[in-house]
Amino acid sequence: MRTYMVVIDETEEARLALRFASRRAAKTNGNVHILALVEQADFVAWGAVQATMEAEALSRAEELVASAAGALFQESGIRPSISVKAGEGIEVVKQVLAENSNIAALVLGAASGGSPGPLVSYFAATHVGTLQCPVIVVPGSLSEERIDEIS
Repeated sequence: MRTYMVVIDETEEARLALRFASRRAAKTNGNVHILALVEQADFVAWGAVQATMEAEALSRAEELVASAAGALFQESGIRPSISVKAGEGIEVVKQVLAENSNIAALVLGAASGGSPGPLVSYFAATHVGTLQCPVIVVPGSLSEERIDEIS
């Protein structure tokens, strides 16, 4: 089964990437894997403070993927697989791709202005030739209607 992996956060471009991936999955009888990243907190001298910060970040990421999965199921009937991983974003995505040979494409949203984001910069430019699947970059400037047309 074709699986489109989407890395999401709270940005509009991530929401559009998820919309694109869900439309492609529905049209190709595929599935969606939603990945949320939890950046590890910078070292804080007080361990309890750092642990609390990391727990809050994990909780926010879990809420984000649960909400995205629920909206995706309600809209398209696709029951996505979800994962929340802590660590440096690029390394986590590389690890998930290496562990899941069924991923047909990595779908990333690019910011509509300024830098496209670290994941897009890394996976769609610097290291695109080393991946085991295509990378689909969804521009953050696209409307939902345009996404529906091209997906």
